Amino acid sequence: MNVIIGTRGSKLALAQAEYVKNRLQKHYPQNSYELKIISTKGDREQKKALDQIGDKGLFVREIEQELLDGTISLAVHSMKDMPAEQPSGLVFAHAWKREDPRDVLILREAVSLEELPQHAVIGTGSRRRAFQLLQLRKDLRITGIRGNVDTRIKKMQEEQLDGIVLAAAGLHRLGRTSLITQYFEPEQMIPAAAQGTLALELREDHKELFEQVNALSDIVTEEITCAERLFLKGTGGDCHMPIGAYACKLPDGRMQLLGMVGSADGSSIKKCKVFGETPGEAAQRALRETGCINIVD
Repeated sequence: MNVIIGTRGSKLALAQAEYVKNRLQKHYPQNSYELKIISTKGDREQKKALDQIGDKGLFVREIEQELLDGTISLAVHSMKDMPAEQPSGLVFAHAWKREDPRDVLILREAVSLEELPQHAVIGTGSRRRAFQLLQLRKDLRITGIRGNVDTRIKKMQEEQLDGIVLAAAGLHRLGRTSLITQYFEPEQMIPAAAQGTLALELREDHKELFEQVNALSDIVTEEITCAERLFLKGTGGDCHMPIGAYACKLPDGRMQLLGMVGSADGSSIKKCKVFGETPGEAAQRALRETGCINIVD
């Protein structure tokens, strides 16, 4: 079987796709593998803020279309970029083990958030991160920033920003952990739903490949990803709303879920910490606690 893996062309996307390719190659050497780079609208529109371009499918639609057309057989995305609903005919394989889901702070000079000077300027393209930063330090000034890791580091230096916020998972996968100044614990800054989890997407009729990919999955990651995405789906939110979700499995088997839903301008932010016996139960309780009216199945 020839497996053509579709991916975006950024360093991080390629690192993720190479990881998937190498793992499949190790377990299924009878297959042949190749990568195909696909440009998405989110990649081409670098000058506008994400919420000014369109909805949450900015980085995936073109790749999903190639799956449907049969020009690629497997797509590798970041699950946090995926809309709550998939196109008909496509499915996700069960999730592989999750990378660190936390957000991190990269500072130009200071050694912690607490030691930043008054009115320090922090760059982020995420309202979820921006509003939670302001809950931690009301005096901070937030400025929009986009681009890959190297681009954002360069902007931080050139524009003399005091720091930027990124996802730990991406820096880990790129081997750039030395850049990290401080990790935010999920209780401080609730991550995006499924942050750190790869989305392995393929056609629902590609049974053999589906079974091969699923055989390498991690049951705990699958359950916590399910809880977080059920919460995301239930909020009815898109990239215009700051939404966060972080689930973990407790030693007693219960699911713990931290949820966050904010208004578009950040004037209202509701957070919760709930427990459930199943991903669906945890998501239901989090939706009620945050006042969301949409109820998941």
